[in-house]
Amino acid sequence: MPPLVSSSDSLTQRLACSGLRATPQREIVYQLLLERPDHPTADELFARVKAKMPTISLATVYNCLEALVQCALVKQVNFEREPTRYCSNLAEHAHFIDSATGRIIDIAMPPAYLAHLKEALPPGFTMDDVELNFRGTAAPEALGNTATTRSGPIPA
Repeated sequence: MPPLVSSSDSLTQRLACSGLRATPQREIVYQLLLERPDHPTADELFARVKAKMPTISLATVYNCLEALVQCALVKQVNFEREPTRYCSNLAEHAHFIDSATGRIIDIAMPPAYLAHLKEALPPGFTMDDVELNFRGTAAPEALGNTATTRSGPIPA
């Protein structure tokens, strides 16, 4: 899994490795994704970027997101028929979607849990990636105390 990129120089290097160059638009889109890891849609992110860079277009935000996904700096997250969301957390994790608020919380998936999931596969199957989503409700105080990524007890 690629490490999280936080400096402008590292972002520039990662983009260059994919044959792309760093642009002010890509930098601000990535910076805003890192600042608020709330899994925004392209439209939500566009509103945030527009506040800081009024001349940017929605198409440019989409192009920036595509470049960041291509460089493995950001993941696309899809929940059923909802718009694509973007996640800057590159560690293995699941998502908890609070049905009452729509808030999406990252849930850490320790290596032991991933190994346990791999064991559940039938013989001859290999797992390249896993997407695990939980839906339910969280008490308001639990949402208020939730950090970006939470680890809960994982049964062995």
